[in-house]
Amino acid sequence: MTFEMLFSLINLSVLPAWALLILAPRWSGTRALVHSMLYPLMLGLLYAVCLGLAVFGGMGAEGGGFNSIAQVRALFASDIGIITGWAHYLVFDLFVGAWEARDAKRRGFSHWLLIPCLLLTFMAGPFGLLLYVVLRKVTGKGGWALEAQAK
Repeated sequence: MTFEMLFSLINLSVLPAWALLILAPRWSGTRALVHSMLYPLMLGLLYAVCLGLAVFGGMGAEGGGFNSIAQVRALFASDIGIITGWAHYLVFDLFVGAWEARDAKRRGFSHWLLIPCLLLTFMAGPFGLLLYVVLRKVTGKGGWALEAQAK
């Protein structure tokens, strides 16, 4: 399997989860597949394997690290580094999107207002989360705090 094929498979793998969050939020299958941590664990395992290959398996670029821009750039200078980083983004964006969906349901937040937040979280992670929190505040369905408000 080529890195290009793996990249495509990783991208395709999260599409069903996002579709379920948007199109079938109350379906038991959504709960079983997306809210069960199945996706984050599967992608997390892939991430761990890729990171291990990059760092300990000799497949990473020379000079990679986390202490400077140059070292981080080097981390992404190899195909395995890009796959590892991309899996990282996909895991956390999906995790945040699933949290938004659970939080919205718990607060009685309109699913129609949630959909743009989920789409933005899928495409531009933090921007979707920002929109969700702002809409939560504006609609009176929650404040700026992530935990439930005391009654």
